Amino acid sequence: MTDARLTEDAAAPQPAASSARRRGRSARSGVPQRKVPWTTRLRRDRSLLLMVLPAIVLLAVFAYVPMLGNVIAWQDYSPYQGFLHSPFVGWSNFERVFDNPAFLTAVENTLTITLFQLVFYFPVPIVLALLLNSVMSPRVRTTIQSIVYLPHFFSWVLVVTIFQQIFGGAGLVNQTLRNHGIDHTVSFMTNPDTFLVLITSQAIWKDAGWGIIIFLAALTTVSPELYEASVVDGANRWRRMWHVTLPALRPVIVLLLILRLGDALTVGFEQLILQRDAVGAGVSEVIDTYVYYQGVIYGDWSFAAAAGLVKGVVSLALVLGANKLAHVFGEAGVYQRA
Repeated sequence: MTDARLTEDAAAPQPAASSARRRGRSARSGVPQRKVPWTTRLRRDRSLLLMVLPAIVLLAVFAYVPMLGNVIAWQDYSPYQGFLHSPFVGWSNFERVFDNPAFLTAVENTLTITLFQLVFYFPVPIVLALLLNSVMSPRVRTTIQSIVYLPHFFSWVLVVTIFQQIFGGAGLVNQTLRNHGIDHTVSFMTNPDTFLVLITSQAIWKDAGWGIIIFLAALTTVSPELYEASVVDGANRWRRMWHVTLPALRPVIVLLLILRLGDALTVGFEQLILQRDAVGAGVSEVIDTYVYYQGVIYGDWSFAAAAGLVKGVVSLALVLGANKLAHVFGEAGVYQRA
């Protein structure tokens, strides 16, 4: 009698399990779930909202409120009159921007530097991360990673100074050439023909270590069972890298590529302005340095604001276009539609 009762109790569905099964059937059948009112969510998450409130206030005050000052792009702005009393001139500042040959030269230099670094700088952290991931000794891997990551904490002033001491006219390379009887020396720091290679080398030396950390973190999510299965199937190291490692890195690569394209028109203001006088504005003038000189140095605030807005609109278009392309290839990108 007791065994029969126990069997009936075990066969009878429990209330929690029955409720969970009903919710699962409702979700599978497409029945919409009841939405929690925003007032209830507000009361539930009030502690978290209070914690992020200072960050939201700081972001609003220092990021979004200053955007109202972009109105000077449509004005003949004077700091003494302020944007409330400066006269409106319509789109004339934007016409001046596109009719200015110096601005077009800055755009050309910006795109040239961006494309060059996209080809020769962007893949470097990926390759180095793959090489470090293949090192079996954790101690050796950590040591190399720390050494490569250290220059990320250097300022651009220090980076340019180090390169000047090595590749400058009186630097280590030229001093070595003179000591060996070679009188013909080259100052790489003042040669416009090698400037593109120079700034790309500086960027690689300074920031490649940061990219390595991101890709190594992505590699830790790869299941070891995938590598074991590929070894059983007879895959060598290159095939494991091509069919297991790179597909695991693809979402991160796409995300960083989109962010890189969105930042394409910002190619290192501090790095370039420190070396602008040494090589000349013809090869080192980019949009950011051009806006700085026009707005801050020469006092043409409205013209500089119009040029900055053009840059912002183009950057936004690059991000949206790259994100749409990522969706076409099945990647999440920066955001997804709900």
